[in-house]
Amino acid sequence: MGRLLIVTNDFPPRRGGIETFVYECARRFPSDDVVVYTSRGEGDERFDARLPFRVVRDPSRVLLPTPTVAARARALITSYDCDRVWFGAAAPLGLLAGRLGLPAVATAHGHEDWWARLPGTRAMLRRIGARVTTVTYLSERSRRRITPAFRCSTARLVPGVDVTMFRPDVDGDAVRRAHGLGRRPVVLSVSRLVARKGHDRLIRAMPAVRRAVPGAMLLIVGGGPQGFWLRGLAGAVAPGMVVFAGPVDHADLPPYYAAADAFAMPSRDRLLGLETEGLGIVALEAAAAGLPVLAGTSGGAPDTVEDGITGLLAGPDDDLAPPLVRLLTDTTGMGRKGRARVEREWTWDRTHARLSALLDDARTLR
Repeated sequence: MGRLLIVTNDFPPRRGGIETFVYECARRFPSDDVVVYTSRGEGDERFDARLPFRVVRDPSRVLLPTPTVAARARALITSYDCDRVWFGAAAPLGLLAGRLGLPAVATAHGHEDWWARLPGTRAMLRRIGARVTTVTYLSERSRRRITPAFRCSTARLVPGVDVTMFRPDVDGDAVRRAHGLGRRPVVLSVSRLVARKGHDRLIRAMPAVRRAVPGAMLLIVGGGPQGFWLRGLAGAVAPGMVVFAGPVDHADLPPYYAAADAFAMPSRDRLLGLETEGLGIVALEAAAAGLPVLAGTSGGAPDTVEDGITGLLAGPDDDLAPPLVRLLTDTTGMGRKGRARVEREWTWDRTHARLSALLDDARTLR
């Protein structure tokens, strides 16, 4: 058999859910069986040097489905004897599929949902669907939105969690000391600081949470364009109740989950529903770490929580204080049940096995 060529813009050391998805799948293939073609990123040489498989970085910082990128991908196919392709994100790089001449699987992560709702981008999805064997989706809601646009075979492919890395017995004391949290109750939120994630709602809820749970703190991990504004909001409406830890490498996240008593990412739809949450791997990581989880109702986010069992769901107009208080004072074992669910349904090994089967089917059906 030939090698798998992975074509993607989303690969570490860049941080994000799609980057984690692609990397965790890539590293589970035998090292001689996979080649990653991706764009440049800060710190990429140091990161790539530690990997057991080949990563080829394009000179550009963003791969686009241009004739030049297609030619470089074809050269890699020839050099490394590749016989199938996985597009780590379906749009827009899936447009390369027909020009590469190999069976291909493309994975939709959420932004394809709004592409499917606009005439111009919907036509591009239709072209991708005509060129790949299968498009994978994260959630049933996403499947309903994208299937009419792609018009090709679809299959569910969800992310997973490394349950040996994210687990309840990690020591979080160093994180608590570093951020002056002491033994106070802590709600953790991990994500990019963008409007969709709902950090502003968490900050506004904290005074009411603290009245019910004395000393409660909100610990926010991540960076992004809303950082400055969110710090100002915290100083105005929740002084002394919010700690911003800044960006943290994915490998260094387990102690942050361990330092928390509950996790929250109340994602909401934006731009009239065009911008939604793909899923929310961080919510699954938190559950694997034994935390009860508050998730929003945007996109595939509800799939990460069994409402009332492993955590709670909150709509875009809900007051977040009551569910946060409920999670911080939970006596029903939501965190323990969430860990069991992740071990049962959301592991990277299951995801990799599913992707491998889809790629094998694509090669057979060619």
